[in-house]
Amino acid sequence: MLQNLEPLAREARSWPFEQARNLLAHVLKKRLSEAELNAARLLIDAGKADEALATFEALQRPVILETGYGPSGLPHMGTFGEVARTTMVRNAFRALTGDHWPTRLIAFSDDMDGLRKVPDGVPNPEMLREDLHLPLTKVRDPFGTHDSFGAHNNARLRAFLDSFGFDYEFMSSTEQYRSGRFDAVLLRMLERYDAVMAIMLPTLGEERRATYSPFLPISPVTGHVLQVPTLERNVEAGTIVFDDPAGGRTEVPVTGGHVKLQWKPDWAMRWTALDIDYEMSGKDLIESVRESSKVCRALGGTPPEGFNYELFLDIEGKKISKSKGNGLTMDEWLRYGTPESLSWYMFQSPKSAKSLHFNVIPRAIDDYLSFIDQYQAQEPAKQIDNAVWSIHAGDPPKVASPVSFSLLLNLVGVANASTRDQLWAYFAKYLPDATPENEPTLDRLMGHALNYYEDFVKPSKTYRAPTEQERAAFEDLAARLKALPADTTDGEVIQGEVYAVGKAHDFQPLRAWFGALYEVLLGASQGPRFGSFAAIYGLPQTIELIEKGARGELAG
Repeated sequence: MLQNLEPLAREARSWPFEQARNLLAHVLKKRLSEAELNAARLLIDAGKADEALATFEALQRPVILETGYGPSGLPHMGTFGEVARTTMVRNAFRALTGDHWPTRLIAFSDDMDGLRKVPDGVPNPEMLREDLHLPLTKVRDPFGTHDSFGAHNNARLRAFLDSFGFDYEFMSSTEQYRSGRFDAVLLRMLERYDAVMAIMLPTLGEERRATYSPFLPISPVTGHVLQVPTLERNVEAGTIVFDDPAGGRTEVPVTGGHVKLQWKPDWAMRWTALDIDYEMSGKDLIESVRESSKVCRALGGTPPEGFNYELFLDIEGKKISKSKGNGLTMDEWLRYGTPESLSWYMFQSPKSAKSLHFNVIPRAIDDYLSFIDQYQAQEPAKQIDNAVWSIHAGDPPKVASPVSFSLLLNLVGVANASTRDQLWAYFAKYLPDATPENEPTLDRLMGHALNYYEDFVKPSKTYRAPTEQERAAFEDLAARLKALPADTTDGEVIQGEVYAVGKAHDFQPLRAWFGALYEVLLGASQGPRFGSFAAIYGLPQTIELIEKGARGELAG
């Protein structure tokens, strides 16, 4: 599915392909001499990436992309968004290189970090308070389901990523430190300690500079991650000496999980040890990326390619924090919206700040459905830039849903439905051959609509009585619809009558007429295409609804 797309991928304008082209240029420059780079570039641009890999051994190593996760709080949308967006770049890179170049995506959890504060919204906060400063994989699980708080949050993240079918390798900081995977670069950092300090100290305040060390030893007595100065370094022995508040002067190896690094040096060490080629990060980390890149170079590594995305904001316009829990959780989005709609939201304008709260879900669902419909009629050059190409790795579904999510929300309200079976009953005439089995997307949307309506729409519905002009128009519309066959299911025919009434009663502008329909009949400021809604709800039931609205009974 991702092969033979090189010409289209080279010209694609959407951001995943821009990033893929940057990544390709970065890897070629990182691994090849200038002469080799030019030769490899000619082959790849000619659609012969397989020949380039066969010719240059340095290109045969996988291209490695990384995402990071700090499990001090429950996984949130930003965490998922980073994996989803990085996967989009990965798939664009695969298309750009004819899917000949192996790639890996590492989801890295910084679970050896010390617990600095008790996150909001978590059970048993007193227990967590007792475990402050322990590595997250040593902090007891307040939920009581895993060996540690870090393990619990890691499991939550992995379960969600797995539910989306992401192809990734989970990597635990604790396991990597303890296994010795990082030992060689940790020893190199000990050797180049002065160079690292020369990079980091100018970024710190005067008080912090006096005690700063890139190494955070784990106390042999308390198990705490200690923020203490390094008093002595023994490069040959691979050890540091520090003053342990619980045990006095102490010497530990920098290898084998006896220390972890401050997070900026840790990031740089990880890039070097794992040979990371690509990692994106939030706009708030621009300075951190710059400093970590300097440390990476001091360690003999090459900083990865990447870009800085804008942050999500809560309903009050504040930055979403995993510790405060002030954003949507992944479970909450999936209660009210489809996984595909979440991926759609992540695709859109990653360099623009966007609100992330419940109100955005219905629009995200309907926008996704609309672009699925558009995809089938587009030429290949347009298809590859369509968001659904990136969401589905070049293989989006052929059909989406026969009706919009907004229509379903209004149908739930007007029909007073509480189950999917009740909603399916309304589709018996409109879509007589449709079943949950052959319209699985519609069936899923029904479940989401029932949940969303009950929790958000129903409590905020406000009906109003019609004006005299509107009342006359409603009565006219009811009369016109009564003249149609009672079993009419053609939404365009019904919509034509709705338009005709609005014009006949001189609504200026015409959208004021549709606003009246929504506000008087549906208790909302906006709604679905009324003809399609009436076709599904049923003509007799729609006429009855209009007559009640004309009499002002719905506003009572």
